[in-house]
Amino acid sequence: MPRKPRILIDGMALHIVQRGVDRNATFFDTEDYLHYLELLREAGELFDLQIHAYCLMTNHIHLLLTPVQASELPRAMKRLTQLYVQRVNRIYSRSGPLWAGRYKASLVGSANYLLSCYRYVELNPVRAKMVEHPVDYPWSSYKHNSGKCPSPLISPHSVYYGLGADPLARQQSYLSLVNDGVDNRVLEQIRDATSQGFPLGDSLFLEQIEEMIGRRLELKHPGRPSKLSLGLRQK
Repeated sequence: MPRKPRILIDGMALHIVQRGVDRNATFFDTEDYLHYLELLREAGELFDLQIHAYCLMTNHIHLLLTPVQASELPRAMKRLTQLYVQRVNRIYSRSGPLWAGRYKASLVGSANYLLSCYRYVELNPVRAKMVEHPVDYPWSSYKHNSGKCPSPLISPHSVYYGLGADPLARQQSYLSLVNDGVDNRVLEQIRDATSQGFPLGDSLFLEQIEEMIGRRLELKHPGRPSKLSLGLRQK
């Protein structure tokens, strides 16, 4: 059966997840994380990607980014993935795939969902019980977005800029949001949408995407007799 095409739209944010084969490790040393981030920076410059948030976990990665031209994203991810795997295979004398198939990508619509994705990405190490607070995890964008340590890799989304009139106000607002965490219902919506490449947003956003791509969108829920659209749109 042919693979379902990804839904990519110019200038629209995406939540991307890529996991290691059989959930095995993809990062083994500090230099691995640093090299991946350097490749991500290069990809952003070469393919005009705006990186809003990231988290590199031991066996998978999360990215929140916006491609200026959606058609450039596959090329950017291919380069990023291939160059990273080539280095890992060379350094650790290994062969074969490192990542479990294609990366997952989900469009993110509306301010609330986008800010939830920011927090979802950066709170990963806390949910995994690796650290007590995201500031303690070195391989995420949290320190930049919270104002602890600026990073040239990060380009804030317009929704992030809307958190305050100046950098300090934005950082304080973001800190407050992170402290509130992510609602469990929204957390499950993010997971379901990303795993199926489904747009994440409210009913109006989903209708807009359907109109743009010319087909109906349905999110599958395993074990249920019917198919329900994400968010408020259930028929």
